[in-house]
Amino acid sequence: MYTATGKNDKEQCLKEYAPLVKRIAHHMMAKLPSSVEVNDIIQAGMIGLLDAVGRYDELRGAQFETYAAQRIRGAMLDELRSADWLPRSLRRDMRRIEASISTLQQKLGRAPSESEIAKEMDIPLAEYQEMLGGSRGAQLVYYEDFHEEGDEDFFERHEFGEDADPLELIQDARFRNALMKAIENLPERERMMMGMHYEQDMNLREIGEVLGVSESRVCQLHSQAVSRLRTNLKGH
Repeated sequence: MYTATGKNDKEQCLKEYAPLVKRIAHHMMAKLPSSVEVNDIIQAGMIGLLDAVGRYDELRGAQFETYAAQRIRGAMLDELRSADWLPRSLRRDMRRIEASISTLQQKLGRAPSESEIAKEMDIPLAEYQEMLGGSRGAQLVYYEDFHEEGDEDFFERHEFGEDADPLELIQDARFRNALMKAIENLPERERMMMGMHYEQDMNLREIGEVLGVSESRVCQLHSQAVSRLRTNLKGH
């Protein structure tokens, strides 16, 4: 990463970590609408990588790849937010779903089923499932959604000391524990699906083969699981 003079060799960094940017971009694309161009996401990620190179200090103790991955993802999410890539109708649908889930959880004391959510929304089950399938792209859970409002990103709101590890900062214990609890409370199939996608890095088609359902059905389950998580994590 460093030249003989101790300065960041940016060209070498970009060449060495470009595959990381592409890997993160393609993984993110699985949760974005087809209208989003992967090259736009990669370009934003490369800017995030450059930013990471400029800010990183080995003395902080964090592995560069770990730190860079966080800034790359952050740059990609910032690009998506600034482009306002999510249609208003989709935002409205997701708010309706989350509100219905919240109401039913308080009423039932458990995670509601798909049919119960559809009934609460006063729409047929098939229409609800179609709404879930169409919500691909509203499936990203932003860390910032569960914290204070503002234009600054997470990293800008925290000053790194000499012993600070950016990964430890973002993995705030209270939020992490709330997230783990929310995942544990997901219905079994949705919990399995989330584990396969985020822990085992399986794509939607591979998950569908394991669960014995179509890729579009996995997309529906993913949207519903994320809606449950967003509902349970508000305020943390």
